[in-house]
Amino acid sequence: MKQLIDLLKTHGPQTGKELAEKTSMDVFKLWKICNQSPDINTRTIGERYLRLDKHVEGLARLSPSILREFYNYSIISIEEQHESACLKEKQLRQSIVRISKNKYELAYYIMDKIIEAQQGPEIIRENVCFIIAGDVAYEMSHLEARPEFSTGRLVNGSDLDIVIIHRGLPESTMMKLDASVYDNKYNLLCNPIYKEEVDYVIKDVIKVQNQLLFNTFEAMVASKVLDEGKFLCGSHELFCDVKKMVNDFGIPSKLAVLKEKASIERENAKKQLLALNDSVILDKNISQLFYTTGEREEFF
Repeated sequence: MKQLIDLLKTHGPQTGKELAEKTSMDVFKLWKICNQSPDINTRTIGERYLRLDKHVEGLARLSPSILREFYNYSIISIEEQHESACLKEKQLRQSIVRISKNKYELAYYIMDKIIEAQQGPEIIRENVCFIIAGDVAYEMSHLEARPEFSTGRLVNGSDLDIVIIHRGLPESTMMKLDASVYDNKYNLLCNPIYKEEVDYVIKDVIKVQNQLLFNTFEAMVASKVLDEGKFLCGSHELFCDVKKMVNDFGIPSKLAVLKEKASIERENAKKQLLALNDSVILDKNISQLFYTTGEREEFF
């Protein structure tokens, strides 16, 4: 602990990631010290939001994970550094918002370009809405390099979760749109300038209505994504109709119940983790709440 305090006195307030890099400590041990020492302050920014995970008991957990929150969204300091910690906290928050804004603008640019490339762009704009969800919607995006699920290629942090909803368009039209989105998804992944992962799904309004019944895991995930999603491009009228359907089906209150349960589980997990004597996490459910290996969310 003295090593950490001396480091903070020398270098000033640090993020969890910066501390881990400077000390080369086991990150779980480092997290424990920062959360148990009365001489060290840990300030966390941003929002904890609901993530549905079939591998977690109760299906609900909070994102970011405990490790990701400590690593990317926490400022660690000592008491006399209150002012500088507040400044670093503000700078970190501004950086995360800027990253989210840049990812939103990239998603808009790509999807709008795809619309314009279709044979009838105005038909798409009037009958299709593009919604962005996940970290970008919560302004919680990060640039931590991670492997893309299907190829293993390293991508720049948070992915671009996009839901594409259409109303009454022919299957042939949507197949062409799907092909265009897929081509751009591959290009964004492979282009060294971007290295971005796009996760997307295309569905019609009827499927949306069926998913809002909230009666299967897949339907719950789809409903959550629609609840959190922000308008990207296309038909704003259709977007508003979808949001009205989400409210009419009572999705926000159902998700609030799950989030409350997940919050309780999170606090219980933290207490159990802090009580451990070493860095080995044996309980699978607790381990999944701490580490980031399960941060990827299924998309329906």
